[in-house]
Amino acid sequence: MTDYTHQAPPRREFEDASDAETKGIGEALSDVTRDLSVLVQQELALAKAEVSQTATRVGQTAGMFAGAAVAAFLFVLFLSLALWVAISDRTGPGWGAVIVAAIWLVAGVVLYFVARAQLKKVSGIPQTAETVSQVPNALKGHEERNR
Repeated sequence: MTDYTHQAPPRREFEDASDAETKGIGEALSDVTRDLSVLVQQELALAKAEVSQTATRVGQTAGMFAGAAVAAFLFVLFLSLALWVAISDRTGPGWGAVIVAAIWLVAGVVLYFVARAQLKKVSGIPQTAETVSQVPNALKGHEERNR
């Protein structure tokens, strides 16, 4: 577990309850405001530390995915070369290369059409767009217009 104590503002020690009875409303409000300020600063420091830690982990994970993609590419490349050599024994090197290229062309066309069909299903962020459009009326006190 990560220690966030050095990243947050120092904690405020609270006075004895007997002191609170003698304070006025102004002093009590001042204490509440100060305590809220410290709380917000501590929460922001915690959020900053968590975001930094998460960003580091995401960066490391992205690097691992990139390494996996390179390995997969090399696997497909050498598998294609092996297929070319195997086909070339029967048809000759030129025709072997054409056959392997045609296989990759078919695979690419199929992937293109599947991806295009998936892209047509994407609808964006309709719920977020709807709720954001309701904010101006809510700020003006006209929530009934949002219905």
